Amino acid sequence: MPRTRLTPAVLATALAAALLTGCGGDADADGPRTVTVTVGYQSKTINTVTAGTLLRELGYFEQELKTRGAEDGTTYRVRWQDYATGAPITAQMTAGKIDIGSMGDFPLLINAARGKQLNRPTRLVSVTGYNLRGGLNTVVTAPDSPLERLEDLRGRKVSTSVGSAADGTLVRALRRAGIDPHKDIRKLNQQPSVGASALQSGSADALSQFVAWPGLLAHQGRAKALYDGAELNVPTFHGVTVRESFAKERPAVVDAFLRAQRRATDHLRAEPVAAAESVARATGLPAEVVYLYNGAHGIATFDPTLKPALVDALKQDVPVLKSAKLVGDVDVDAFVDDRYLKRVYGASYAAARATRPPAARAELWLKDGTTRAFTSPKRLLGAVAAARGTVRAAYVPDTTTGTPWFADKAVWVADGTELLPFVTPSGAAAHTARHPGARTVPYGEALRRAGGAS
Repeated sequence: MPRTRLTPAVLATALAAALLTGCGGDADADGPRTVTVTVGYQSKTINTVTAGTLLRELGYFEQELKTRGAEDGTTYRVRWQDYATGAPITAQMTAGKIDIGSMGDFPLLINAARGKQLNRPTRLVSVTGYNLRGGLNTVVTAPDSPLERLEDLRGRKVSTSVGSAADGTLVRALRRAGIDPHKDIRKLNQQPSVGASALQSGSADALSQFVAWPGLLAHQGRAKALYDGAELNVPTFHGVTVRESFAKERPAVVDAFLRAQRRATDHLRAEPVAAAESVARATGLPAEVVYLYNGAHGIATFDPTLKPALVDALKQDVPVLKSAKLVGDVDVDAFVDDRYLKRVYGASYAAARATRPPAARAELWLKDGTTRAFTSPKRLLGAVAAARGTVRAAYVPDTTTGTPWFADKAVWVADGTELLPFVTPSGAAAHTARHPGARTVPYGEALRRAGGAS
């Protein structure tokens, strides 16, 4: 069989085909050009779902790319890659193997720093879910733990994922409490699932983690809340980052992704129960836990726009990561790039960016699939008492921070005729200290009081 002579033209064609088989796309020998877009996401970090799990289940990105392909004659494919945290997504992005990724605010800064360091810059192009007070991160302890306030962690072993948003919450909270996060506790750098096991086995005294781990462990009866991240009153969020070179080469694909994300956000807002159940099926998480964070009155607010308050919070995060020697200086203004969102939203972008979330309300989810919101936690308790065995889940906002929590896992305070919920024992203790006559009551007593009053 005669050998094919490798002329310069043949070599050039082979090289081009080889390059296209990477993360930017590939070429079919006898067919139209094919481009593969790789998306890194965190399925169980459920306030990223509009750029990850829910978006994948809905198929909106693929639909947008199909429309784009009909216009430019390209076949687009999406490769979804699931990770437990943001760190491996950053590693893959800087290696040129992931084009678009979603992660928390602290990992986003590490993403920016690593990209600049390796001369493979990335850009923050949208937000998925956020909480303006920081309620997406929580420190929990074992259900029978004697620890009741943050100060009790001095000298204890605390599991977290170093460099994560939850680690940032832990560091900030400890410092406010007068505890040196590097000297006064023993920090265990662990993946969320490993930390959850360590808490259960007793090899960790507390666990500081991001969504959905605290809510999941509380729902399962494997943990109780020790510190509500919203006590910091510092915004926390997750966002979407893209490789700058990819965005420059394929701006239309970035636009398509953001249009799809916006559609997924609209779907979540319009059909919160269906969205929660879809995410639950895809992740194996209980739907009740997903709804705690992503529901109509959940802890997370979903909005792709890059709000000034969130950008400012990102700047406040830089010194925390610098003190841990995880990053150097980070130019947040250069990292944030909303030109793509502006194209997607058009003239409505400024108004959308200026919106703020409404205050959370108590909410009841019944087994028939319906939900009801209430003007007060006490009214919700009355409805729970009346509904008897038809309740699937009940959620109440913390009296001080507004963070929603499971009604049966909250710490209840009877203050005169009022019944007030708190995420943590320390939150309830602070209230009773300021209000003579107020006292904590078990959930069952709170239900009886509310049921009798109704």
